[in-house]
Amino acid sequence: MRIAYQVAGQGALDLVFVPGFISNLDLQWEDEGYSRLLKRLSTFSRLILFDKRGTGLSDRIDSRHLPSVETRMDDVRAVMDAVGSGRAALLGASEGAPIAMLFAATYPERTRALVLYGGYAHFHKWVMPPERLEAFIETAETAWGTGATLPGFAPGRMEDAHFIQWWARFERLSASPTAASSLARLDAGIDMRGILSTIRVPTLLIHRRSDVRVDPEASRFLARNIRGARLVEIPGRDHPVWTGDVDRVADIMEEFLTGQPAVADTERVLAALLATRIYDTAKLGDRMWSERRQRFHETWRLLVGRHGGRVGGPHGELMIARFDGPARAIRCAAALREVAQQIGVASAQGIHVGEIELRGQPVGLTARVTMQLAIHAGRGDIIASRLVADLAVGSGLHFVDAGRITLDELGEPLPVVQATSEQHLEPACRSKARPAEPAALTARESEVVSLIADGKSNAAIAAALKLSEHTVKRHVANILLKLDLPSRAAAAAFSARHAGPEGP
Repeated sequence: MRIAYQVAGQGALDLVFVPGFISNLDLQWEDEGYSRLLKRLSTFSRLILFDKRGTGLSDRIDSRHLPSVETRMDDVRAVMDAVGSGRAALLGASEGAPIAMLFAATYPERTRALVLYGGYAHFHKWVMPPERLEAFIETAETAWGTGATLPGFAPGRMEDAHFIQWWARFERLSASPTAASSLARLDAGIDMRGILSTIRVPTLLIHRRSDVRVDPEASRFLARNIRGARLVEIPGRDHPVWTGDVDRVADIMEEFLTGQPAVADTERVLAALLATRIYDTAKLGDRMWSERRQRFHETWRLLVGRHGGRVGGPHGELMIARFDGPARAIRCAAALREVAQQIGVASAQGIHVGEIELRGQPVGLTARVTMQLAIHAGRGDIIASRLVADLAVGSGLHFVDAGRITLDELGEPLPVVQATSEQHLEPACRSKARPAEPAALTARESEVVSLIADGKSNAAIAAALKLSEHTVKRHVANILLKLDLPSRAAAAAFSARHAGPEGP
């Protein structure tokens, strides 16, 4: 996936503009108001612009597999990495605000400050209820590219023939009708209310008092729930940040960003925790149970890393892993569930999202709730808090309501969901099928794995088979890949399990 981006200005601070519903990096410079805003922002910042995936100049997406908010947050990080920005202020406009909020909560060490213009935490509550959404989607599907959506965004520009023409091109060149409808449905699932208390960076909120698209109460709610947030309400009805008095918007931002000490609490971050436990359901002997448990632990470390997680320390029989987003945690849990079945043990897993200390092992309330969920889960279950499902909207993952459970750590019952069966999960979260027999190996690979089982080093195997050590390393890598094994030790154990009278 290629994300289109631009950099303008050479100011002392980096400012990433996370756009709203649609955008187009080229076309935005053709509108007088839009270009004026960008030029003003670039006078005091190095302004980093990009089109979200599926819009503008970025790669198009399959409307059946839309990006989640978490994926779009990752795109912000990728753009910052591409332009060499280690730490930046984020301007989240409209639908870009939830992405910016999630980024600031997850990566406070990379967030200098947060500016939210016309933002919201919950789509249906403050943007449009379901019935209005369906009417908007019907308009998009039948009249997209004609400028028909303009009254819902900037009714004050309806008498401006030049702007109407530009808006129609803006629709056409920013998204297809199908993509626009799909993205509207994706945005409708946004609910960031559960993470607002975890945002600890300096935050400025700007909202027009009569905003036609996003109820001003949305920013008032954000101001009450984001620690230390400052709200500035300005006159106006048109929603886009580049309409109306853009100079005033730029002035407010400049004063905030250049006069703010920009001290963030980077010791605590928003993270998704996955707690996994396995247990013996077949009355295995101590030795066999120990071997299977060890094999699962090795594979657990491999799969956590493969899904972008970080391994935490053991908590009794529970294994804890940390992820930057809930979708990664769920996919990893699904892969672990499949591996547990293959190994011959039962798994139960819990997932929760909350604040944790940036350094050290996951501890505190978030970790304790996650562990309680894993203890509550039954065989093969992946139980998650409702917040996990809210943040995973658009990921393609599916959940069913599991009611509420009472946890020792909380004063009131916690709403929970259960990740549904494997066939409903994205293919990316399924682990590769493990070959059941060594017949999947070539004759040479079978020789190599047999010598690994004998405890020989790569150098010793090279000497025995009259190969170069580099060739042996390649064979070992292919063996581990084909058998989906985490280490040479696991390959040796595999060889021992499948050895016949003449060896593997």
